[in-house]
Amino acid sequence: MGVKVRIPTPLRGLTSGQGEVEGQGNSINELIENLEQSYAGLRERLYDDSGSVRRFINIYVNEEDIRFLQGISTPLKPGDLVSIVPAIAGGC
Repeated sequence: MGVKVRIPTPLRGLTSGQGEVEGQGNSINELIENLEQSYAGLRERLYDDSGSVRRFINIYVNEEDIRFLQGISTPLKPGDLVSIVPAIAGGC
């Protein structure tokens, strides 16, 4: 059993329209690197040039924001749910 990853609508073009994919990894970083093998271009959409999660991307593990955990080093276990959520901005 791996990790379930929820893919936001703007990134579903990389996953052939799938809203949820299965992934493997002991950490968020490992998971993203492994997903990149199947869904080329995903990593560059999530990480900036320094290898950090882009400011406008939020990643959650079981509804906990990784910024308040261990960032991309946040450990994962089988059955975890990872949600990738782009920040939404709006105005008048």
